[in-house]
Amino acid sequence: MRSEEQRRGWKYWWIALYFSILLCFGPHVSAQIRYTISEEAKEGSVVGNIAKDLGLDVNTLVDRRFRIVSGSEDTLFQVNPNNGVLYVHKRIDREERCDGNTACIVNIKTVIEDPLEVHYVAVDVADVNDHAPRFPEKKQKVEIAESTQPGARFQLQAARDPDIGVNSVRSYKLSQNEYFDLEIRDRGDEKNPFLLLKRLLDRENQAEHKLILTAIDGGSPHRSGILNITITVLDNNDNRPVFSQEVYTVNLQEKVPVDTIVIKVNATDIDEGLNGEVRYMLDGNLNSKVNDIFVLDSVSGEIRVKDKIDFEDVEVYRLDIFASDKGTPPMTVDCRVIVKILDVNDNAPEIEITSLSNVIPENSKPGTVISLISVSDKDSAANGKVVCTLSANVPFELKPSVQDNMYSLVSKTPLDREATSQYEITIIATDLGQPPLTSFKTLTVQVSDVNDNNPDFIANPLELYLLENNVPGASILSVTAFDKDVNDNALISYQIIRKDGTPNDMASFLNINSETGVISALKGFDFETLKTFQFHVLATDSGSPSLSSNVTVNVFILDQNDNAPVILYPVSANGSAEGVEEIPRNVNAGHLVTKVRAYDADIGYNGCIIVLIEMQCSKSTDYSSKYLQDKNYDGTLCHSIQYRSGDKRYMLVGPRMSVGSTLAPGSNRNTLVIPDRRRRDSGEPFPLKCPAHGCSVRLHWHESCS
Repeated sequence: MRSEEQRRGWKYWWIALYFSILLCFGPHVSAQIRYTISEEAKEGSVVGNIAKDLGLDVNTLVDRRFRIVSGSEDTLFQVNPNNGVLYVHKRIDREERCDGNTACIVNIKTVIEDPLEVHYVAVDVADVNDHAPRFPEKKQKVEIAESTQPGARFQLQAARDPDIGVNSVRSYKLSQNEYFDLEIRDRGDEKNPFLLLKRLLDRENQAEHKLILTAIDGGSPHRSGILNITITVLDNNDNRPVFSQEVYTVNLQEKVPVDTIVIKVNATDIDEGLNGEVRYMLDGNLNSKVNDIFVLDSVSGEIRVKDKIDFEDVEVYRLDIFASDKGTPPMTVDCRVIVKILDVNDNAPEIEITSLSNVIPENSKPGTVISLISVSDKDSAANGKVVCTLSANVPFELKPSVQDNMYSLVSKTPLDREATSQYEITIIATDLGQPPLTSFKTLTVQVSDVNDNNPDFIANPLELYLLENNVPGASILSVTAFDKDVNDNALISYQIIRKDGTPNDMASFLNINSETGVISALKGFDFETLKTFQFHVLATDSGSPSLSSNVTVNVFILDQNDNAPVILYPVSANGSAEGVEEIPRNVNAGHLVTKVRAYDADIGYNGCIIVLIEMQCSKSTDYSSKYLQDKNYDGTLCHSIQYRSGDKRYMLVGPRMSVGSTLAPGSNRNTLVIPDRRRRDSGEPFPLKCPAHGCSVRLHWHESCS
């Protein structure tokens, strides 16, 4: 007992050492432990404490989502996420599950997250002696000729016990008698009973013998089954058929066509006539699958394929063949045919994907685990060896696990959602058979956005040309920035700032809608006061942390004709200018009378001043003219007015000009046309067009009037 405890202690020590090594050398721990439990254990029976054996912190199991992730096998067992105990979930029948195999192992895959750990648990289902040996038939009849010599053997039915090891059939016992002994022959893993004749039979003395054969297993307590044997003593035929081999072995590929010849057995009998004519039979005690798969020709001894053969179903068939003559009584001999099924590559690999998440952030580091991949192939040897690869041109790779055919799908290079937001990853599994078979499975992985792009303006700087006297509160400009990110990372807000990033004093007369980027002027601009200014708009996204960029806006105020000309000379009074000039009567043409000076704050065309001159000429009634004849003077003057601007000279001509005079509609529009009517008042207006901010006027008097 103490030795067993020491052995178990060493076992746990090695397990702990194994996991310590894995924890040191891999970012994703993967290990395997093994438990043993008896079949028929009650539901809820504890198999083992996985957390304790792996050295896991029990308090973190729930938060780290400790669970079983294997296939249908997980229904037999469950794990308590609170304490890591593996327990029986459903009743286990080893014989039903493992079909008589020597070892019955249930493989369980467990996962614990954050960080990821994969552990493999193998549960060895131990056999219990829950079946008694059983013969195929309750009775067996044996016919023996009285001439049969002592030492002859007669095969009896073999008992079957679904249990294994010591719990299977271990011995046979024959009821006490004086003619027969029991002989046990080992054929591989089976014990076959034979009836051994130890003395000559006398049909006339005793024509029938009744015996009981008991089969006993090695369990504790023992279980047993009985077979009632009736021996009929016959006369004559004293030679038995003889097989050419006691054991025949043949290799047969799976998937061979129906009616394919497997082997031909041969037995001969040295007797003559019916006593030497042999016929063949399959043992009726064989597994029903044998009778479903093979058929024996009773005359030729040929064994043919009756139904399809699948290596993955059964690897070896054992057939017991009887050869009997037609004598009276018939004599029988047996042989065994072992058919070994050869695997062909008829099963494509199978791919199982356990996704941890199908969404990966674009800033994930290379080596981030996305899924667990397991591949399997029902074939054997090279046909069952699988190579797993990924489709080309994806930034992912497969990392093999410590267990064969297990992989982790991890990122290989940095990701960029703005370049590629989704990947279709095809997993390709190919076996090493000839020809190889391939399976495909596609996994979709979404790349989630992180805030790694600044807002971007289409142009920088921006130029705005704005007419002065704009309406306060009206929008003057709309700025727009674009962000390659999505959702909140691309949600942009705007504000006006200084160049150094601080809030701008422009906010006193500019306002920006933080959501739309529409800028409004809170006051009207005056070109004569402010001709240009500059401000900056900052665009900030809503990511965490946020990113931003700014754009410079240069504003140019455009002039409008919003200023009236101002007369500088003569000096104005009450909005009008008036001056009195005296000239001699005998002045020559071109004599300078006076100058009119005016100014306009506007520029360009808003500043091509028009000077209107109202001129009143008079003389005293007692003053006689030396130059004008009174007879022709009617109180008006015939005159022309000219003015200069640079190198250009303009002249306005017209008799008796009045206030109603208008500009001619000609091409240059520089000549003033005076209507042909007389006015008796002494004043006449003369509109003059001056291209500069000031002009000089010269009056030319003519002596003749019409």
